[in-house]
Amino acid sequence: MSEVVSYNREGAIGVITVHYPPVNALSHAVRAGLLEALRQGQADAEAKALLLVCEGRTFIAGADIREFGKPMQEPGLVEVMDAIENSEKPVVAAIHGTALGGGLEVALACHYRVAVKSAKVGLPEVKLGLLPGAGGTQRLPRLTGARKALEMITTGEFISAYDAKAAGILDEVREDDDIGAVGMVFAGDVVAQGKPARRVRDLSNKVQADKGSAVFEEFRDALKKKSPGLFAPFKCVDAVQAATELDFDEGMKRERQLFQECMESPQRAGLIHAFFAEREAAKIPDLSRDTPVRNVDSVGIIGAGTMGGGIAMNFANVGIPVFLLEQKQDALDKGLAVIRRNYENSAKKGRLTQAQVEERMALIRPTLSYDDFSDVDLVIEAVFEDMGIKKQIFGQLDKVCKTGAILASNTSTLDIDEIAAATSRPEDVVGMHFFSPANVMKLLENVRGAKTSDEVKATVMNVAKRIRKVGVMVGNCYGFVGNRMLHRRGAEATALVNEGASPQQVDKVLTGLGFPMGQFAMSDLAGIDVGYRIRQERRKAGEDIPPSWMDKLAEQGRLGQKTQAGVYKYEDGSRKPVPDPEVDRLIEEFRQEQGIRPRSISDDEILERCMYVMINEGAKILEEGIAYRSSDIDVVWIYGYGFPAYRGGPMFWAEQVGLDKILDAVRNFHNTVGGDQWRPSELLERLVSEGKGFSDL
Repeated sequence: MSEVVSYNREGAIGVITVHYPPVNALSHAVRAGLLEALRQGQADAEAKALLLVCEGRTFIAGADIREFGKPMQEPGLVEVMDAIENSEKPVVAAIHGTALGGGLEVALACHYRVAVKSAKVGLPEVKLGLLPGAGGTQRLPRLTGARKALEMITTGEFISAYDAKAAGILDEVREDDDIGAVGMVFAGDVVAQGKPARRVRDLSNKVQADKGSAVFEEFRDALKKKSPGLFAPFKCVDAVQAATELDFDEGMKRERQLFQECMESPQRAGLIHAFFAEREAAKIPDLSRDTPVRNVDSVGIIGAGTMGGGIAMNFANVGIPVFLLEQKQDALDKGLAVIRRNYENSAKKGRLTQAQVEERMALIRPTLSYDDFSDVDLVIEAVFEDMGIKKQIFGQLDKVCKTGAILASNTSTLDIDEIAAATSRPEDVVGMHFFSPANVMKLLENVRGAKTSDEVKATVMNVAKRIRKVGVMVGNCYGFVGNRMLHRRGAEATALVNEGASPQQVDKVLTGLGFPMGQFAMSDLAGIDVGYRIRQERRKAGEDIPPSWMDKLAEQGRLGQKTQAGVYKYEDGSRKPVPDPEVDRLIEEFRQEQGIRPRSISDDEILERCMYVMINEGAKILEEGIAYRSSDIDVVWIYGYGFPAYRGGPMFWAEQVGLDKILDAVRNFHNTVGGDQWRPSELLERLVSEGKGFSDL
């Protein structure tokens, strides 16, 4: 008997218990243990039904990530599930916590399923570039019908116990939180009522009704718009459709074939890299695990604009009260109105109840006085990028805030150490760079200053988890990780337009790689004035920032989507960028002023100059220790800038392209284009000479 799976009998119920902390993952030991426990249960004449239950905080939560990339040891999961499904004695799955991926597939192989009300179920394999490969695409539609199965499998999202019961996945949901008791009562009812071993594979009404349905083409059409570059979601649709067209055994063969196609796709490698990179980012190499974390039970936010309001929502969403400060009442009222409108829109879509809207609004307390920050645990400054103003604010916070309060700046580019020097407590100062829209984007780029304490570092990473962000700790330099690389790309994109490309050609190349929008459409979304202010600050600081037609847009009041005109123009109520002849004229005028004769520029040159300049800068960031790992850079770009996760992030993508190829191009552009941005990174040169990659660091 496996050490992680045990069998014992309670009355007429044979109880199979999985205990493999922390999440009862389907390791080789668990799979072997389940088979052995099933054999023991079948041989136990006194057992009239079998109950599968898990100890700890969850049911089986999926595959064992420690076995990813290793050859599968027998028994495989399908063998285990066949043994469960073919049991002559009814098998009941009792679910608490989460039943995910292979865990839900195991539950679907059982004859009955009961759950506590807090449980959630899902098949998230598509997020790793895969599809459920142990019968999930064949059993789920037999219980739910094709539409619900497609919703779950193509998105990988979890659903609640009550939604799962309504969909036909669960037989019962119980209020009791004691999963052992819930399972025993339900299994006892199965025995008392003489219920048979009901195999999901034998259910046919719903899949027969869906045969030939238009729902499959409907989902494919939707995926073409929502996930045009992805491979696995379309294979998921094919697999569920097979459940409606083939008998179960043939459907299983088809599922296995499609699963193998996903396994062979390069997208799987990128998505799995992204999966592990996100988990690695939570680990700070020079931070002890027992570093104390400060309590953050109240927050102050300075600035009720787009960023400040969005940041406030993050805390209210998890029940943390917020003081939201502005200089003038009308700005405060405007900011609160935007927050309420965002919540009301969520309520209209069914994501919140009206009561939840009011609860969250009540947690956001407007103020015009810094005095209300006297007892908060964390303050986040979210005003625009002006060092003088930020230093003035932090000097004020230093006088008002209690000892031990964390003072954070949402700056996207400015020197955290210079900001910290405006206080008498630089050890409590840190960067917390949220991404716009802050209530939506998942990345939180936490920036450590030279004197930021370990406690503060540990606390802001903990705060990221609490507000459901992906936190990445980075070092202090201009632009940190994300914007430092973005601004290199932006300067190169602008230079390409100066030389003869059009903004739409540059954007098309980037969206062709998988970005949701191109460089110039992104500038319009963020606001042309944001980049303009940053360039002006750098010029004031003495940097040699060349003139730009983008400056002319800002000076003419073309600030992007918010003014319906930026690099592109925008129709009323639309976010779709439309090329504008007026901008073409302005660019041509700028070229003439600068004495530039435009030339034809290929898509390949655009791709190489926009992307390779980022890779070279990313290598310099690693050289300088600004990022701990190349995978941290990947996480920043996936969650902060929309880099396609299926390509694994820019540094992972670079290894797939070949670092030697990229270095050759960087050297060429250094000779032909010139500029510090094309000075080859010493780290890149060393890795190529040693035949290594970023992942070897």
